[in-house]
Amino acid sequence: MRNVTLILDDGTQFHGQSFGYEKPVAGEVVFNTAMTGYPESLTDPSYAGQLMTLTYPLVGNYGVPPFTRGASGIPDFMESDRIHAEAIIVADYSEHFSHWNAVESLGDWLRREHVPGITGIDTRALTKVLREHGVMMGKIVFDDDPANVPTARYEGVNYVDRVSCKEVIRYNEGAGKRVVLLDCGVKANILRCLIKRGVEVIRVPWDYDFNGLEMDGLFISNGPGDPDTCEAAVAHIRRAMECETLPIFGICMGNQLLAKAGGAAIYKLKYGHRSHNQPVRQVGTQRCFVTSQNHGYAVDNNTLGADWEPLFVNMNDGSNEGIRHRRNPWFSAQFHPEAASGPTDTEYLFDKFVSMLGK
Repeated sequence: MRNVTLILDDGTQFHGQSFGYEKPVAGEVVFNTAMTGYPESLTDPSYAGQLMTLTYPLVGNYGVPPFTRGASGIPDFMESDRIHAEAIIVADYSEHFSHWNAVESLGDWLRREHVPGITGIDTRALTKVLREHGVMMGKIVFDDDPANVPTARYEGVNYVDRVSCKEVIRYNEGAGKRVVLLDCGVKANILRCLIKRGVEVIRVPWDYDFNGLEMDGLFISNGPGDPDTCEAAVAHIRRAMECETLPIFGICMGNQLLAKAGGAAIYKLKYGHRSHNQPVRQVGTQRCFVTSQNHGYAVDNNTLGADWEPLFVNMNDGSNEGIRHRRNPWFSAQFHPEAASGPTDTEYLFDKFVSMLGK
């Protein structure tokens, strides 16, 4: 293993060793407190442009599942076609793995996909820095090649354009009610959750004007980066909202884009929510749920118009976790009801959306 150094924008340095693909890389350093799920997290398009720190101390012990596809062409065990995170940072990498569904080690997978991985980092200390300062840019530099220093920026970059599909893709054609899915970086399990509920899905690029398509509902997916870079999507959503009976459901980035289309503002969280154990409460009730999350931006509740109201609230910091329209069938969740990985306590929201179609 070659020695590497993680250098944060504030000058803080952490020293470790490389166990993935050997190249210097830069990106926004974030942390995820989940205990499991690194195959799903690495292939989640919402991690594009980020160096993903896992706070759970032992990583790699259950290996990596095979990359196979089901009848619909959707990956069986991954959340997209490739790794999207720029790198993974762990405290203790386990080269040896054991799991019924594993076919290769995490290190072998990273090397095959040309993604760096570093181990030996004090991830607790790194997380404390990020919690105090907030997420910041960082660089992974090889100690024996100090002149090769990468550069990157995260703010203002349209990562959604990089991860969205480039053409219209149809699933479950002719199956039943038709849902247009605005792909801002959709996770595979969102597609699985819709398909298993018997709807036809028309997946379109993030900036595609879908308003000419025949549909029974609109779904707005998760995605990476700053929602303010997606004005084309907001304009198309706003036009779709001219039909007040059209059901609309958004998840994660979809929550933010629906809010923007409704006139609300978005702000960046200090260090975001990336974990399997974020508690949210349904507003107006005592119903609480444990949720899987991965986002760095949030809707400003104070900017919601009179026709909108918060649907869920985060029990840790009080931030918005979803919105709904007071009259029209439009709602969203900032968390991931489909999880993958994580708890599936809120998957019923897909049932709620499908029940609205065609009414």
